[in-house]
Amino acid sequence: MTALDRRTLMAVSVAGIATPTTLGARECATMDWITMSLEARNLAYNNVEHVGPENARKKTEEWATASQTLREQRPKHLDLAYGNEERNKWDLYPANDPKAPCFVHIHGGYWQRGSKEIFACLSEGPLARGWSAALCGYTLAPEATLTQITNELKSAFDWLSVKASEHGIQGPIIVTGWSAGGHLSSFILDHPKVAAGLAISGVFDLGALRDSPHVNDKVKLSEEEIQNLSPMRRPIVNKPLGIAYGTGELPAMIASSRDYHAYRSQGHVPGDLIPIANTNHFTILDELRQPNSTLTRAVIAMAEYQTA
Repeated sequence: MTALDRRTLMAVSVAGIATPTTLGARECATMDWITMSLEARNLAYNNVEHVGPENARKKTEEWATASQTLREQRPKHLDLAYGNEERNKWDLYPANDPKAPCFVHIHGGYWQRGSKEIFACLSEGPLARGWSAALCGYTLAPEATLTQITNELKSAFDWLSVKASEHGIQGPIIVTGWSAGGHLSSFILDHPKVAAGLAISGVFDLGALRDSPHVNDKVKLSEEEIQNLSPMRRPIVNKPLGIAYGTGELPAMIASSRDYHAYRSQGHVPGDLIPIANTNHFTILDELRQPNSTLTRAVIAMAEYQTA
């Protein structure tokens, strides 16, 4: 399918979506995954294989090392429990100005890997701009279903709504997330505490992952979860949401972001589509560590959207 054909199909398909919660997978989908073979579909969303397992491991270890340093430098508000499960905890990094915006990041790992401890360094860019930052943990699959994970996130943001000011965070909450966290940041956008968001390299129709063993062997998505938890099948939230992807990512991952932005555009809601040049699914995150990068500036713009 050519780029023009894709754009035409996407425009026609998205324009026909009136009530996403009532549509089936084939009607809602605007990506090529619906016509892929099972083998092709599995590879289409396997980001580790795309960049190479060794490259993914090295990048993750690099983040973990930098994050350990950041946590050691800012130990005062770590591991604050919002629930009863082991991973139900927040790390908060308040700014000098309590009313500064707060960068909240939800980590990725296809809902089965990762932790707030690994990704703390992604707050370096916003922290350097005078923002507060916060990262939350959640129970991973297969110990938790995706329904349980999303319910934990709701509880986490309920806690943040009540408790953040006690820890010096009173400004607007701008939620971001990467990969699985890109999906989760979109899902939690409707929480009253969230002012705006930035979804990075997410999958927004979960039906695409149902037959991908590297994801669904542990996540075990149900048909009900695919329908109810896919942002492409949920009502559009009228809050600013930027949608970013790396130009070097897998074509299906790029299409996921582009299709979701097109879907939201039908509701005339604010939020830019943000391609980050010369980055893949992993290297795109290094942008958040730089105060003046395209991605950090996109986060800043989300706060400006909601105050305009």
